[in-house]
Amino acid sequence: MDRKFVEFRLRSSDISAVRFGISPGHELVHAVRVVLRPETAPLQWGWVRTMRDKPADESFRLLAMVCGAEGYMPDFLTATPSGDMTPEEEIERLRKVPDERLIFDLEKMVLRSTGARQQRIREMIAAPGRARAVIADAWQEVWEALLAPVWPQLLRLLRADIAVRSRRSSDAGLAEMAATLHSTVTWDDEIVRVQMRRHEEIVDCGGTGLVLVPSVMMAARGCAVLTERPAQPTIFYPAHGVSENWHRDHTDALDALTALLGAARARLVVELQQPLSTSECARLTDLAVSTASHHLTVLRDAGLVDSRRAGARVLHTRTPLGEALAGVLPRP
Repeated sequence: MDRKFVEFRLRSSDISAVRFGISPGHELVHAVRVVLRPETAPLQWGWVRTMRDKPADESFRLLAMVCGAEGYMPDFLTATPSGDMTPEEEIERLRKVPDERLIFDLEKMVLRSTGARQQRIREMIAAPGRARAVIADAWQEVWEALLAPVWPQLLRLLRADIAVRSRRSSDAGLAEMAATLHSTVTWDDEIVRVQMRRHEEIVDCGGTGLVLVPSVMMAARGCAVLTERPAQPTIFYPAHGVSENWHRDHTDALDALTALLGAARARLVVELQQPLSTSECARLTDLAVSTASHHLTVLRDAGLVDSRRAGARVLHTRTPLGEALAGVLPRP
């Protein structure tokens, strides 16, 4: 089979505008697809087992009908992701999607569907205002059922991935960082290629930049892209550190980390979500500065913490290994 690629062509202004984002909408659509076909997502089995039964209400059926079990999904379900986008902002944006954008995407779905599903989508196209309202209501209800209970854990993994890759980009350059996104992604000079199963396209980023978005729910499924204007060109890729236990709450991770490292060092690893000085670490963990300094030295020697001087202060951050431990440690 011939390989297909989506090619993102970057200008110098695009390269300087490459950024990371978080997409609640993308995570929700893939959560729906996991529920529809759990056999395709073994890393989500732990999360799936937390649900007693597959959601079967009208809201879930509607959203499942719109996004489908695989392949193309309407772009209006996913806004241009940003680093601080919340589920509340995502649903508010969905309620304001213009009629022409909704109709454009749904018409694509007509070509990819048959029977009762095709007829239902045609009815939506005929009444876009009502369709937008019922889809947004369904989105909100399904979010509350599927992802709201585990959003803190999801968000922690997504932010940890972004922190690791941002530091890698700073240390080794964008091309080296991009090579670690997924085996299907290559960065050659000013061209980023993403290997796809069916989709082939050349995208001129045109100075708008490129958005890189980690995903927990599509882990191990390869990459996805967003290429249609007005959204910014976007690559969705599997996040680092996703295991079957990712859905366990913060208390579980802290308990496991405490059993491994001891209470003080575990707290330090958990608190280092951003660069902190020794005195800030001591204050957050209720330790003497000398005691915090000793524990940070041990963590640095173990490869969990990186320490660098910034003027008169020494700032400590988690290494990629520290990020993984803080985000997804299973119960011991």
